[in-house]
Amino acid sequence: MIVAGSGLKVVVATRPVDFRKGHDGLAAVVEHELGLDPYSGVVFVFRPKRVDRIKVLYWDGTGLVLASKRLEQGRFAWPAIRDGVMRLSRAQFEALFEGLDWRRVWGRRVRRPLAAA
Repeated sequence: MIVAGSGLKVVVATRPVDFRKGHDGLAAVVEHELGLDPYSGVVFVFRPKRVDRIKVLYWDGTGLVLASKRLEQGRFAWPAIRDGVMRLSRAQFEALFEGLDWRRVWGRRVRRPLAAA
């Protein structure tokens, strides 16, 4: 289970991957193609060529968690296809996973208080 805390880091692989890949295949993509550590606790989001599917890979400390989703209607709002990754906030990830347009979700920057009241 992915626990969405405030420090959740989400990375989207912007180039489509072969959706026949499972846990180990996607972990290899993270390590060799993206140059990142699949066991770091970062949530990795993958897209296929079809825009109605999504896969999410996450290391929860005891094993790799792989979640997939296919929308029955509509399509996911994916970033432009290019090499590399793109970072999403927790709220943007939740919107993407729900099939909403994550590009319309902005987080507010709250300044740290100078002194306790």
